[in-house]
Amino acid sequence: MTELEAQDAQGAPTEAAIKPDATPTAAAQTASALPPEEIERLTSDIVAALKTVYDPEIPADIYELGLIYKIDISDAREVMVEMTLTAPGCPVAGEMPQWVEDAVNAVPGISGAKVILTFDPPWDQSRMSDEARLALNMF
Repeated sequence: MTELEAQDAQGAPTEAAIKPDATPTAAAQTASALPPEEIERLTSDIVAALKTVYDPEIPADIYELGLIYKIDISDAREVMVEMTLTAPGCPVAGEMPQWVEDAVNAVPGISGAKVILTFDPPWDQSRMSDEARLALNMF
């Protein structure tokens, strides 16, 4: 299974791990039946799909907010997304994982998607990208 981490050692999002214009990470280069070019294409398409999902209370997509912690792509093209919410009591806690699954399942070449919701570590504003900070005027 190819694992693409979405955070660095301090827990901050690391866009180099799963951004389409980034160099593949060491994790992405581990033994996989999928060619590196295919992993890169799928990763790029998955990130683009994740960027279509918005927290309805915040005008930024869930990827730029730093809600995506991990993306795993298996050799069978099954995708596991580990994510969190801005707060455990989020009003869309029951719906957002399904929105993410639907978005990832729409990516051509994916055989299925599963979302795992976690609150460990808890989300905080330091996980947001500069793009999200700009959108929310949080500089």
